[in-house]
Amino acid sequence: MEGDDVDMTETENKQELNDMKTRLKEIEEEATALREMHAKVEKEMGSTPDPAAATTSQTNREEVDSRSIFVGNVDYSCTPEEVQQHFQSCGTVNRVTIRTDKYGQPKGYAYVEFLEPDAVQEALHLNESELHGRQLKVTVKRTNVPGMKQHRPRRPNPFMAYQPRGAVIPPYFYSPYGYGKVPRFRMSMRYSPYY
Repeated sequence: MEGDDVDMTETENKQELNDMKTRLKEIEEEATALREMHAKVEKEMGSTPDPAAATTSQTNREEVDSRSIFVGNVDYSCTPEEVQQHFQSCGTVNRVTIRTDKYGQPKGYAYVEFLEPDAVQEALHLNESELHGRQLKVTVKRTNVPGMKQHRPRRPNPFMAYQPRGAVIPPYFYSPYGYGKVPRFRMSMRYSPYY
């Protein structure tokens, strides 16, 4: 009987070993496929873009933006179909995009793209119209130019001590007066010959 138990465990061990080998082979195949996909993406992203293609994409973007409007103060429960119905009287709506945050919650504004450029002027007449009880703010969509982010310098805080950009306070230093507070040194009120 003891021999039968040993044979049974040996066959089970061999079966488990074979299962592990097949699973290992599958994992290696997946890893090679992922490496190939990663190399392909790196090649596409690392390649220098053709300047002619960049200008055509920029002109295409400008052309699409000339047919689009920005709609602000959109109700959070509003759907793209409802926004499309609201602007249907202006012209043929090609696409409605309601922007969301990383959690999928709407941000409260939308973009509406029309087929005809003339529809944008008609849509501007719907500024301050109501949808779901909220007044919409309708403006022409502006074209974002890459690399033209507006720089807003830091405003100095009058309650903080001046620190140049390169100054680093070590993490072990904690001010006993509170964050950003500087001790006030006052002259003593009594006469002291030693000071």
